[in-house]
Amino acid sequence: MKESATLAVAAKARALKAQGIPVIDLGAGEPDFDTPAFIRDAAAAAIEAGATRYTNTEGILPLREAIAADANRVQVQGVPVTPAEVVVSNGSKQSLYNAVVCCFGPGDDVLIPIPSWTSYFEMVELARANAVPVLGDAANSLKVTADMLEAAATPATKGLMLNSPSNPTGAVYSRDELAAILALASAKGWWVIADEIYMRIAYEERAQSVLEIAPSRDNLIVINGVAKAYAMTGWRIGWSIAPVAVSKAMTNFQGHTTSNAAAVSQHAALAAIAQHERANVEVEAMVAAFRKRRDAVVAALSAFPSVQYVHPAGAFYIYVNVEGFRGAADPGAAFAAAVLEEYQVAIVPGSAFGTPNWIRASYATTESIAVEGLTRIATCLTA
Repeated sequence: MKESATLAVAAKARALKAQGIPVIDLGAGEPDFDTPAFIRDAAAAAIEAGATRYTNTEGILPLREAIAADANRVQVQGVPVTPAEVVVSNGSKQSLYNAVVCCFGPGDDVLIPIPSWTSYFEMVELARANAVPVLGDAANSLKVTADMLEAAATPATKGLMLNSPSNPTGAVYSRDELAAILALASAKGWWVIADEIYMRIAYEERAQSVLEIAPSRDNLIVINGVAKAYAMTGWRIGWSIAPVAVSKAMTNFQGHTTSNAAAVSQHAALAAIAQHERANVEVEAMVAAFRKRRDAVVAALSAFPSVQYVHPAGAFYIYVNVEGFRGAADPGAAFAAAVLEEYQVAIVPGSAFGTPNWIRASYATTESIAVEGLTRIATCLTA
């Protein structure tokens, strides 16, 4: 197994800061905001009320009911999502892993559009299946199309991983793009594991959920959680929405690995989701701040017209092309080392996401730090 590149960058940045080196850390994959106060208060109240014991493996019923209700607010076709289709896990990462292990196995090919979050590959390999990378179109924000997926498929293809808004690029798939991919998967009988953890963080227009588009949910597993939208990364609550038989399998699998997610965290997540109008005020304020930072870093890069990057329409990352940097075999890794040593900026090399000619920088920090960091990145790239 490979070390998580994103976690490794964060650890290295922390170590340098501990040595007194003023590093600008743009490797972070988490919001820099505090969890909203009403959510923290709900957690404290839950502790005092005795929510400190085991729960059902799949999560407390009120939380699963709230998740189903939230999904039904965006779903515009098909039968309503029910709590029986929901499994609550220790973060969306566990939900993804549960889905991969329960759907894929030895001899199965799983299509993974790249660049993609680094853990998708490791999860598929841990399930003893074959991860098949499908490189996105640089002219279309590094997104893949249904035709590209079909061309990469084999008789052994059993499913695909889908992520929008995207980590690491910030690209957002349109309704038409998602519809074409979902139609292909339905026709081929492939599983679609849709990672929608950044769904609420989109800038040009509302990001589309596959729940709104899919012709049916028979082959669909939707993953989400509270980490990004509600600034609750450390609470470790994610969930899956899947056909009942798959949800039962994932519950059984989780029952033999971790059992239930932390009871107190489940009650905090319940407050975030059930009190959706109150939460929306907090989420919209956070997204507005991210949008302002996004605009600021894009404006900063405009001073360097030769620097190419994917337009970040969602999430809180900007993906920069460093192809040819100093003639290195792995330009992204070489650039990450150089910009850290020479300009004290920590970023993640694109090889972690399957595209070594790129690097990922996060603007989940203050606007001034984000602008300074991206300016140093562009200066290093064009020096």
